[in-house]
Amino acid sequence: MEQLRYKRKIYLEDKPRSEARDEILKEFGLTPEKEYISTADALGRITAVPLFAPVSTPHYHASAMDGIAVMAETTYEAHEQNPLLLKKGEKFVYVDTGNAIPSPFNAVIMIEHVHVVDDETIEIIEPATPWQHIRPIGEDIVQEEMLFPQGHVLRPADLGVLLTSRLTVIPVVKKPVVTIIPTGNELVEVGAEIDPGKIIEFNGTVFANFIKEWGGEPKLRSIVKDEPEKIKEALLQAVDSSDIIVINAGSSTGSKDYTVHIIEEIGEVFTHGVAARPGKPVILGKINGKIVVGVPGYPVSAYLALEWFVRPLVCKYLGIPEPERQKVKVTLGRRIVSTMGSEDFVRMNIGYINGRFVANPLTRAAGVTMSLVRADGLLIVPPNVIGYEQGDEAEVELLRPLVEIKNAIVFSGSHDLTIDLLSSELKRERTEMKIVSSHVGSMAGIMAIRKGEAHVAGIHLLDPETKQYNISYVKRMLAGQDVVLYRFLKRKQGWILPQGNPLGIKSVVDVAEKGVSFVNRQKGAGTRILFDLLLEEDGLEPEAITGYDREMFSHLAVAAEVNSDSGAAGLGIYPAAKAMGLEFVPVADEEYDLLMTREFFESEQGQLLQEIIHSSAFKARVEQIGGYQVVENAGPKCLD
Repeated sequence: MEQLRYKRKIYLEDKPRSEARDEILKEFGLTPEKEYISTADALGRITAVPLFAPVSTPHYHASAMDGIAVMAETTYEAHEQNPLLLKKGEKFVYVDTGNAIPSPFNAVIMIEHVHVVDDETIEIIEPATPWQHIRPIGEDIVQEEMLFPQGHVLRPADLGVLLTSRLTVIPVVKKPVVTIIPTGNELVEVGAEIDPGKIIEFNGTVFANFIKEWGGEPKLRSIVKDEPEKIKEALLQAVDSSDIIVINAGSSTGSKDYTVHIIEEIGEVFTHGVAARPGKPVILGKINGKIVVGVPGYPVSAYLALEWFVRPLVCKYLGIPEPERQKVKVTLGRRIVSTMGSEDFVRMNIGYINGRFVANPLTRAAGVTMSLVRADGLLIVPPNVIGYEQGDEAEVELLRPLVEIKNAIVFSGSHDLTIDLLSSELKRERTEMKIVSSHVGSMAGIMAIRKGEAHVAGIHLLDPETKQYNISYVKRMLAGQDVVLYRFLKRKQGWILPQGNPLGIKSVVDVAEKGVSFVNRQKGAGTRILFDLLLEEDGLEPEAITGYDREMFSHLAVAAEVNSDSGAAGLGIYPAAKAMGLEFVPVADEEYDLLMTREFFESEQGQLLQEIIHSSAFKARVEQIGGYQVVENAGPKCLD
């Protein structure tokens, strides 16, 4: 009954993030240790003391050219009208670049200016000056000169300077040891069998690599179960062998979130909860003089908290400033709502369109790891701001190089697997280019083109009156705008069903009458419009469909839901069903087109995109998936 001692507890406070950061840095009082390592292995390490040159470089008078070494005063009479002959050994010797200059010679004449008469004699027509083309002792480095100050981050060229100065072993700041303790009964190690309710423990590996990147030495221990005594034991062991401890999960107020109570029992807690999201339930404390940082289990929250509080500690220990990200001004493509009194960290997609940066928020769920993978930048909404309106200008911190963002083609609209193939082929052709796509549906894709928020939008909108795809929507919604509707491919839409189609679903009537749990697409998606048309044709109302309001934002997401529920069904494309090993009953062949601005269509990027679409390699990869056909006459459709 040990666990009864640890009662559920609300956040101790809503402390400003900057205040919590300053407090923990003040409490972090460890004196950095130094260690001696091979200079050849010292890239990226920080010098522990100033480093001085024990010898000069060069340490002798060295020839700076290939040529002959001479006594300058014996050459003064040389002239075009008075060629001077010199005897080898007595008046000159041959030297190569880097050779020591023997006494009594004090100048070098370039070999290009020497006429060889015979093996023992040369002729010159220009005099030399003393120390001409000779590197004096200490020209590069003078003995006892300071090479690098304490706290210098060593770069590749720096290692060359150290080695030429005969410093083969140097003192550097010892990397701070950061022990990472993953906790949770639901966690399993990477590679283990995973049952429903179990989660692969991957946060620890991500933390370890962040810490390596920042200059620390991570120690990732095995998973600790949600048992107070085991957590306490793990913390005390880590304190004895670490400079900083990171404990993952158990930092919130759940029934098994014991971490804050255990730290209070064996140490002290400075902060439990910061005014920031995601990442609010952070614990900052100290045990036996060692800082302990408790971070949430949700990945995005955890990664942000690690950056807010662990990176500053590592940098302080190493004696280096925290790196700063590049910032750019962006125009916001959507409204962003925030909460007064709390900093909001919003992951953003950024595109460079029509000479300006346009940014749109990604999903804000704290557990969606792909939002960080896909993010180009972070918008930090201050605590005194309740959000931004669409079209507002704001500053974002970049998570990718600016050149990569500028070269990206921004895709919006309907989700399709071929866009990923297109991006892969584009990247193979031009390594600096890529496609950044967002799955917002066909209607939203048209609006993105209309508002200048995308270069290209994938659309497949069936007009119920004309039975044509896309043309009427583009003409109506983009009247007066110079756009191109590009004929791209045909694909099969149909019912995505559990293997074997146990309920015998063949029509929308079957979906309504057989108690199927339907998985729908979001409003504005072409697939949603097709489904609504099927309902209308059979005289059915949305209320007749169980799950009509259950919305997913991609075909693969629909297939994944069906795969997890034997009584579910969805409408989507064949490749999504194939990817999940599901049944597919065809409903319609549809036209999936690419909508783009005329400016993009005629641009270098647009032309390259078209070349790839027409390539045999791309067509082969698409048709290998199944359910697709890249049309032979891919190109602009007539909108008149």
